[in-house]
Amino acid sequence: MTLDLPPSGPQPDGAELVRVLSYNIRSQRDDRRALARVIRACEPDLICVQESPRYWRPEGQAAWLARHTGTVVLSGGGRTAAGPLLLGRLRVTLLGRHDRLLPKHRGMHARGFATSVVRLGRAVPFALTSCHLSFIGPERVQQFELLHEQAAIREHSVIAGDFNEHPEDPGWQGLAAHYQDGWATSAWGGEYTSRPGDPLQRLDAVFASPGIEVLACGVPPLPVEELLAATDHLPVVAVLRVPAA
Repeated sequence: MTLDLPPSGPQPDGAELVRVLSYNIRSQRDDRRALARVIRACEPDLICVQESPRYWRPEGQAAWLARHTGTVVLSGGGRTAAGPLLLGRLRVTLLGRHDRLLPKHRGMHARGFATSVVRLGRAVPFALTSCHLSFIGPERVQQFELLHEQAAIREHSVIAGDFNEHPEDPGWQGLAAHYQDGWATSAWGGEYTSRPGDPLQRLDAVFASPGIEVLACGVPPLPVEELLAATDHLPVVAVLRVPAA
């Protein structure tokens, strides 16, 4: 199935159309092949994964996902970022890795940011961060603050993840005051990122800095049976126009 989205690639003025996918994959505990099919159907240039496997052969499982989606591992993963992982197509140039483990509250899961500085074609380099924030309010507030600092390593940046918060909540609102919320800026596809049958809510999003144009963002209209088989979240796809260097 081909999505009704502008194709990624270079533009006459040197800008790049870049397709970014954000996806919580629940440690690949569901149907891995359905997961790979969903990702391939989205045709992403960059994949921001949350809940990549952390405990049993995390590097091997990340490599499996990359191999079956036509991508390579950029940064993050089980040990370096405690779950968030970045994958990219071969046309992506990796300029640097800036993964970060976050302060851990006693009794809580370890969490981190997977961050790479990437460049595509003649467009400006930008920082790309995948995150999965805490479901505990005070810890999540601190992580939102650190996320601002993390994304500021470059003038242009993209943040994608599972924020465990709703758009009307203060952490999300604070991020949206500085970055474009993809769905709110240029809605396409579906809004809610919980699966059919779950309470309808938007916990997952792609944010872009003001210098990057958001052309479309939302949950792709893929077969429900594939989405249900793949994981317990729905994917979010964003088409971004990254300006020329």
